[in-house]
Amino acid sequence: MWHNYGMARVRISTTVDEQLLQQARHLHEGVQDSVVMDAALRALVHQARDDEIDAAYRAAYETHPFDEPDEWGDLASFSEAAARA
Repeated sequence: MWHNYGMARVRISTTVDEQLLQQARHLHEGVQDSVVMDAALRALVHQARDDEIDAAYRAAYETHPFDEPDEWGDLASFSEAAARA
């Protein structure tokens, strides 16, 4: 989580919420702000990707609902049977 693996570095200058920064510094005492910012940015990117995947699943289940039968049955019945087992 705290590695940059030799990636190119870019300097940014910005303002942030002072209390939020202090909380982050307290949680990661001794860790450089740049490393904490890298982790925060990485978390934002990962969350965006997770949101894309969730949206794709929602769209797929809207097109083909969980209880829609196919040649193997339907996922809702399978899920219920698995829960009982």
